Amino acid sequence: MRHGLLLLLLFTGVARPGRAQSASALTWKNNTAYNAYLMRAVHQQYADRQRELTEALASRKALLRYQQTRRERYRSILGEFPAKTDLHAQVVGTLPQDGFRVERVVFESAPHRYITANLYLPMGAGRFPVALSLAGHGPNGKVGDQRVGALFARHGVAVFAVDPVAQGERLQLTDAAGKALTRGSTTEHTLLNAGANLVGTSVAAYEYWDNTRALDYLETRPELDKTKMGCIGSSGGGTQATYLIALDERIKAAVVCSYVSRRERVLELQGPSDGCQHIPNEGREHLEIADFLALFAPKPLLIMSGYYDFVDYWGATQAYDDLKKVYRVFGVEKQVSQFTIEGGHGMPQPKREAAITWFRTWLSHDAAPVAEQALTPIPEKDLLCTATGQTATAFPDAVSLPRANLALAQAYAARRAAFLGQEKTEVARQVQKLLGIEEPLEAVRAEPTGTVAGRTYALAKYQLIRPGQLPVPCVVLTPENASPASTVVLYLNAAGKEPVLNDETTTNAYLNRGDILVLADLRGFGETADPAELNDLKYWSKEYRNAMLSLHVGRPVLGQRVVDVRSLVDFIGTDAGLRGHALKLVANGLYAPTAIHAAYLDDRIKSAEISGGFRSFEQLIQNPMQQDAYTNVLYGVLQYYDLPDLVAKAGGRIRFVD
Repeated sequence: MRHGLLLLLLFTGVARPGRAQSASALTWKNNTAYNAYLMRAVHQQYADRQRELTEALASRKALLRYQQTRRERYRSILGEFPAKTDLHAQVVGTLPQDGFRVERVVFESAPHRYITANLYLPMGAGRFPVALSLAGHGPNGKVGDQRVGALFARHGVAVFAVDPVAQGERLQLTDAAGKALTRGSTTEHTLLNAGANLVGTSVAAYEYWDNTRALDYLETRPELDKTKMGCIGSSGGGTQATYLIALDERIKAAVVCSYVSRRERVLELQGPSDGCQHIPNEGREHLEIADFLALFAPKPLLIMSGYYDFVDYWGATQAYDDLKKVYRVFGVEKQVSQFTIEGGHGMPQPKREAAITWFRTWLSHDAAPVAEQALTPIPEKDLLCTATGQTATAFPDAVSLPRANLALAQAYAARRAAFLGQEKTEVARQVQKLLGIEEPLEAVRAEPTGTVAGRTYALAKYQLIRPGQLPVPCVVLTPENASPASTVVLYLNAAGKEPVLNDETTTNAYLNRGDILVLADLRGFGETADPAELNDLKYWSKEYRNAMLSLHVGRPVLGQRVVDVRSLVDFIGTDAGLRGHALKLVANGLYAPTAIHAAYLDDRIKSAEISGGFRSFEQLIQNPMQQDAYTNVLYGVLQYYDLPDLVAKAGGRIRFVD
């Protein structure tokens, strides 16, 4: 008899007290499924881009048109820039050296945004060619470029080495004494970038602006030839150089080191890198790394690589192949080249020698190979431009990036008010555009994946299939006392649906009063959560790679999850056991912004209760040192609205319960 009862329990699936129930509703298991889903979009966008480039290579006219469209696309995602103001430049000291001298310079790229730099000048008088040297990631910023500066200056080419934001003397996240609050520049750049994205800009754009103003300063120096300006950068400096030379016509020759590869390949092999390495929507606009460099054509460009660099070398050769074809159409194949060493990342002596030879060839018309002389390093303290070693503490009126982002957000207040004053259809259209939601969405199909008969409720599992979207797993708990007056509660738990299913206190609170409970995992949570080990801790996000990929392809994670909620609401509205009931949305933690957007956009959600999570995009700007910021970043959203605006316009349907 006991064996018969056991078999009956096994076959009917009756829930047994004290035994945890599985909430898994998908018919497959793959913890990298979400990343693979996003990479399909990346591959398709770049396949389209490759086809467009191939067509453009058919003629010079077609290629010029390709350059123009890429230039327009780049400008459209780069964001707005302030008006140029007085640089207030000053030379705060000079260091005589063997064969050159170094000036310590401070200027303002925008009011109270102080830039610290070293100008390496050749000996003697005259109008020297000059190269803007952009530092790679590292705490010392411009100081790390002193070997480039010395080598170039000793051979007749001046160098202007500047501190990028969050490096050298320009740390942004510091304590009152100017000490860094994070592990390094890559983390700072990433944390700062989230807030910048919310106001429609990026750390890459801030760097771009600082570097254009550095060129403005060089044009004021009478001993420099402003018709012979170059640009060189390695690693993170290579990123800066690539973004800069794509638009600034003043640069006549360039060297990009340890950066050039295929963006598509890097995203697949290594995932997105630091926040300063990306501008949202690049993939959507079909902009490859080679496209930014192709905008520099037909001017002289040298790519420097290492066979064993973590910057993928095969991708570098593919990018170079694209560029050779571009330069061939212009009839100047010798003006693009790739120099590769048996080495890794960065700019060791062979690369420095190749770089100065390149600049002398094209700026000084002297192609003779250059050999580097021994250099006694200049102590870092002697190259500092501030008394305290940090602009944040040296200048009481210094404006940090978080403050600059906050000022932008506040400056957009009038624009937001005008936007929110429109009819809801117009507001909703723009909200969906920012979310990356394209209409119409295809119909949802619910596939049953299991049932369990409990003592007081029935449990049914489904995977919701909407073509073009990641499947949504959900579990429906229908109590035996359900009636036509029952409320359907859609419960989104940021820790996953399984903990809720196995928390009798929570489930009973709903089921005992006759509510029908729908538990779901939106993409990236629960069943499709990305493995933690694939998201570097330095980025302060457990889903950094998928969040950045989503911004890259023009479909923010937040928008994708709003689509998932719509899929659930569509399912609830058509399922025989669920339709006709009032629908209530309950959400917590990182789900909060998703719930706010979903409830605002969909009147079928009669009420929404939210606990935990952040409730204002502006909060992310005011406090950039937050975990998981990129989960809910919408590019440029604060030009249009903040979360409290949507809550207010939802007509009382959204409330916070904590």
